[in-house]
Amino acid sequence: MNKNQKLELTWIDKDNQPKLEPCILIEDPEKSYGHTPNPLSRGEYKSPLLGGDSGVGNMLIYGDNLLALKALEQDFAGQIKCACIDPPYNTGNAFEHYDDGLEHSIWLSLMKPRIEILHRLLRDDGTLWITIDNDECHYLKVLCDEIFGRRNFVSNVVWEKKFSPQNDAKWLSDSHDHILVYAKNKDIWRPNLLPRTEDMDFRYSNPDNDPRGSWTSSDLTAQEPFEYGVYEIVGPTGKVFSPGNNRHWVYGKEKMEELIADKRIWFGASGNNKPRFKRFLSEVQKGIVSKTIWYRTEVGDNQEAKREVKVFNDDDVFATPKPERLIQRILTLATNPGDWVLDSFLGSGTTVAVAHKMGRRWISIELGEHCHTHCLPRLKKVVDGTDQGGISRIVHTPYPSQEGNEPTPSPSQEGNKKSPLLGGEKGVGWQGGGGFKYYYLAPSLLKKDKHDNWIIDERYNADMLAAAMAKHEGFRYCPDEHIYWKQGRSTEKDYIFITTQFVTVQSLDKIHEEMKPDESLLICCKSFQKACENRYAAITIKKIPKMLLGRCEFGKEDYSLNIINLPEPTPDPSQEGNIKKETSQDGNLKNPSKEGNKMGISQEGNKHTPNHLSRGEHESPLSGGDLGVGKSGRDKKPNKDNSTGKNVKQRKLFK
Repeated sequence: MNKNQKLELTWIDKDNQPKLEPCILIEDPEKSYGHTPNPLSRGEYKSPLLGGDSGVGNMLIYGDNLLALKALEQDFAGQIKCACIDPPYNTGNAFEHYDDGLEHSIWLSLMKPRIEILHRLLRDDGTLWITIDNDECHYLKVLCDEIFGRRNFVSNVVWEKKFSPQNDAKWLSDSHDHILVYAKNKDIWRPNLLPRTEDMDFRYSNPDNDPRGSWTSSDLTAQEPFEYGVYEIVGPTGKVFSPGNNRHWVYGKEKMEELIADKRIWFGASGNNKPRFKRFLSEVQKGIVSKTIWYRTEVGDNQEAKREVKVFNDDDVFATPKPERLIQRILTLATNPGDWVLDSFLGSGTTVAVAHKMGRRWISIELGEHCHTHCLPRLKKVVDGTDQGGISRIVHTPYPSQEGNEPTPSPSQEGNKKSPLLGGEKGVGWQGGGGFKYYYLAPSLLKKDKHDNWIIDERYNADMLAAAMAKHEGFRYCPDEHIYWKQGRSTEKDYIFITTQFVTVQSLDKIHEEMKPDESLLICCKSFQKACENRYAAITIKKIPKMLLGRCEFGKEDYSLNIINLPEPTPDPSQEGNIKKETSQDGNLKNPSKEGNKMGISQEGNKHTPNHLSRGEHESPLSGGDLGVGKSGRDKKPNKDNSTGKNVKQRKLFK
């Protein structure tokens, strides 16, 4: 037996992971909105973290989410308090006739590198929350166990996503989704308590006018064996009480007498009721521990979510958006105001809309065109304060009742007892404020020329090239205002200088004269005099692009899944004639891509969208122009919602 073997989930191409290029992010100031720190002028490039963390605003990133996560890693590793993602569920019919497990392999191969980067981005006290359905939940849990460690699994929360049963369901009517919760380090992370509400305190009253205030009562007996808990209690009227068959008092006799003397034991208004323990409202903790079943009445359901997103685009409604109250519950448990929240599968923008309203800083990533048709308009309304849906308004919704915690009513209350309005998530009274910056991914740094040689992409100006090379070499891009060759640093005394000029011995000598004795420098250039090599121990000089080759996959800007043109499966002779192709109402084959590329899934192979990476052909790469999206599967006629007649984006594999 191999002693190095371990329990793990394996699949086709599991270890064939991509070598990702660490791209830079470019701000489009025309799409940034509201009050944002350090605004850019048109054509200006700055690192998102230039000036320190205090200069970073909320970030909306348009582009492939795997490359975008990689782009964030250098600056945000160990900074994210909560990653809340809603990945594609792999429930489409695109794999209907591929029963060899290939579809799960592809889906897991897509998820693995993304979750690995999310793990690195989390703070030590950070958490990952993943909403998922039954189809991939259990595969995903084993994958997350491998990345986070099984000991850091927190819980599998069950969310009641819909109320009405599906009477046409072939097996069982699906009414819930899962929320997998993982901590970066479970030993140091503790969830916040859910806030108490006035409705939750309805069960507290003061029928005996106790000066300590309102209270509720609870049972004083239990079943577990307790040697000192079997005895008789004499009530104020002389009535004798015993704990009952096979039960005992939870306190010993001496402690019980102390509690009776302290008037902590309630015998009812008449003094003849079985004793109960008084728990005062003033003594309870200021919140409650979350349970692992979240009912639709507490946190909303799919229908509530559809109503929320319908406000922003009535003709193009997502099939399975998440309600704002659900995200509010997650962020309440996992974060505090000012913490970083990340959603790399933005969808309709619910997570960051809620994060913004709750005073959290946020980063979101989305490739689908609905980034512009849904997310941008929605977030602008949030900033303006005109989004008064979701958690913006003050609402009360029920928590499940808890048995045995209601006080014994006084005679005046008997027959007049009301059902408590048990409290749930409350609105935040949002009035607007803040802002966000809009970024897109820079093109790949290198491309091949007509002779099949790697060259620097001409769309890179000097600042972009310096920032990109600094990121590749592990330096933070922060150019010195006075010393031109100090363009970035990795440590306090270790600098980098990037130039397309030919470096001569004379120019190298001049730089060395300006360096302090304890400083070191890496020079990246297109070419240099042979005599420059090894001239100074504190200066290392390398050639671009030769120094980069083999490190990562240049020229690949789409790590999405294209399964539109999968080869036709060989039919099973025993099943021939029984294969049924599902069609949408317009008679076309169903295309489960309508929610937009939440996984960054291409509908036409690896074709790049027009105008996205060609913005700087005549001007600076920040010269404007629309980030257009060419014709693809996203442009086809969407399916209809039978209940509303509206177009819906199907929530399936294509994200």
